[in-house]
Amino acid sequence: MEAAVHIMKDEGVDVAFGCPGAAILPLYKAMETVGGIEHLTVRHEEGAAHMADGWARTNGRVGVALATSGPGGTNLVTGLYTAFADSVPMVCVTGQAVSTKLHQEAFQAVDIVSVARPVTKWAVQVKEAAQIPWIFREAFRTAREGRPGPVLIDIPVDVARRGITYDATIDARLPVRTVAPHPPRVEAALDLLLAAERPLVLAGGGVILSGAADELRALVEYLRVPFQVTLMGKGAVEDDHELHLGTTGIQTSQRYANASFLESDFVLAVGARFGDRHTGADTAVYRGGRTFVHVDVEPTQLGRVIEPDLGIVSDARLFLAALLEAARERAAGPLPGIGTWRRRCAELKRTLTRREDFGAVPVKAPRVYKEINEVFGPDTYFVTAIGLYQIWGGQHQKAHLPRRYQVCGQAGPLGWEVPAAIGVKKALQGMGRGATEVVGVVGDYGFQYMVEELAVAAQYDVPFVLIMLNNEYLGLIRQAQVPYGMNYQVDVHYDETGTDHITLMRAYGCAGRRVVDPADVRPAIEWARKEAVATSRPVLVEIMIEREANTPHGPDIDSVREFEPLP
Repeated sequence: MEAAVHIMKDEGVDVAFGCPGAAILPLYKAMETVGGIEHLTVRHEEGAAHMADGWARTNGRVGVALATSGPGGTNLVTGLYTAFADSVPMVCVTGQAVSTKLHQEAFQAVDIVSVARPVTKWAVQVKEAAQIPWIFREAFRTAREGRPGPVLIDIPVDVARRGITYDATIDARLPVRTVAPHPPRVEAALDLLLAAERPLVLAGGGVILSGAADELRALVEYLRVPFQVTLMGKGAVEDDHELHLGTTGIQTSQRYANASFLESDFVLAVGARFGDRHTGADTAVYRGGRTFVHVDVEPTQLGRVIEPDLGIVSDARLFLAALLEAARERAAGPLPGIGTWRRRCAELKRTLTRREDFGAVPVKAPRVYKEINEVFGPDTYFVTAIGLYQIWGGQHQKAHLPRRYQVCGQAGPLGWEVPAAIGVKKALQGMGRGATEVVGVVGDYGFQYMVEELAVAAQYDVPFVLIMLNNEYLGLIRQAQVPYGMNYQVDVHYDETGTDHITLMRAYGCAGRRVVDPADVRPAIEWARKEAVATSRPVLVEIMIEREANTPHGPDIDSVREFEPLP
């Protein structure tokens, strides 16, 4: 286990998240002996996985979560699935029952490798202690290489207790292969791009994961070609960039994005997987008569949803750099013949917007995001999860820099924000940027799902701001069933979950404030920012929004229904 700790440190791990238990204690003892890795004890193992997830999304390194055997391991599965779906590099280590008892249904002896295999890049149980250095090295290599993702290592406690020969001074990381594009395909992609009359570049999460934001900016600015991002690509280039045309989709989208996409005749998709909330239910509408070039580091993504006219297996950064070099060699410059298209895109972005300046009570959700956009700086890190507020965020919230807008896009686990925000803040502290603000945008129900992790933030002095959009029930008349089959109408006053969130925050030693008037949103957020710094704790701003609010969405990108008056 001491060898495992040396390897984790060498692989860039300076903090781990976990919950101790008997079968994993040898690793904890080794961490104590070797030193150099901070540990945060979580209240639930799923929280550990989400913290490691937020940590990895922020610094690009491999996050680590630890759990004991049985339910400790199975509690990690939601976090593994989230990381797997969103391509987040992570290594989860689980303790296991004694190896000689695994076939006898011993106490907490679950086959966690089989359980985790569908939601990991690799799941392995250590059979011999001498394998530990090589399995840990391969785990970190696998988590990083190609499309990043999680790995699970399961270690029976008797194996963990054994000694091996290991010399950290002569050990090193395994090489991570980077896939470069095939040059003829780069030239073919450029031919199709130059031939287009109304082209779009579509940047997915792979652009951020590969560190290709600079290459994306250089390409679109050199060719002067309009571009869009997917939800996972949000922040690759600032939303306010003149060539940025938002996000197409059926939920997390902008009107001008859908309109410009539907008018395009060519799409160069880089590091995007064509998720169903992006394409809509009818992919025939999305596909249309457009020419598609699809670039992805994972070969099996090509043709999975959209059959491309040209598929290219490549790291996003290397492809964009190669395409730009090829364009410069041809002296392509600003694409000839698309000036009219650029002006059309600019007009769509200027006119097809959604209203945000609502002043009525109860508060309308777009007003909250208007305040968020105006209060926080471009370097703020945001985390948000699933529900109406994720959709509103995708529609209204601005993103300015890579990795600053973090969203569990595919799995959508409730409660992800609180533990993820802890991981983000710990990563920033490790990067020497502890003063950088972290903000979690949450809903009233999802917030409670993993609220116990607030105790972790309070225990370890991890400050951040939580902004809750609470569409509560008020004065709801609910049918109540009583004994003997008699029904009564009962007048009740409570929110959907019956919880006082401000009191709940105080129970964990944290502060909170409730807002009912849109004029009070900004002062409350400014108070929370100062309070978080002063107390080194999370601080909640609970904003009561209208109960009947809905989001503009629809089944397809050409049939999104707007629920609010348009500008």
